[in-house]
Amino acid sequence: MIADEPSFGAGAAGALDSRVGTSRMMRGVFLVAGIFFVALGFIGAFLPVLPTTPFLILAAACFTRSSPRLENWLLQHPRFGSLLRAWRERGAIPVKAKLMALGGMAIGFAGFWFGSHPGPWLTAAVALLMLTGLAYVFTRPS
Repeated sequence: MIADEPSFGAGAAGALDSRVGTSRMMRGVFLVAGIFFVALGFIGAFLPVLPTTPFLILAAACFTRSSPRLENWLLQHPRFGSLLRAWRERGAIPVKAKLMALGGMAIGFAGFWFGSHPGPWLTAAVALLMLTGLAYVFTRPS
């Protein structure tokens, strides 16, 4: 159980927590998932092939359903808080992040192409997948 959060008695195991509308068991699942996504985001901060912000967005969503204290910690984080709040309020992605996504996908596709010499169908499938992701990113507000 997390400090500063209400505990549930034995008779309340199936009861709903009125703050978040989620059962005690599901709060635990969301808490574990949120911690997992924070860990992936932390790893992604140091590895260029693993994104950070999408995992932190997922973590914030999980913490919304499990731990207001951890959700607040993420939303007030000095480095990532403003990005998470902008996403939550407007679905916004900063222009710099959009350009980094474009550059990262271009480098990734080049590495895929030159490193594995794929056939035309696989090349087309990967290109389509990456272009779909870029289209989504670039259609979000800045």
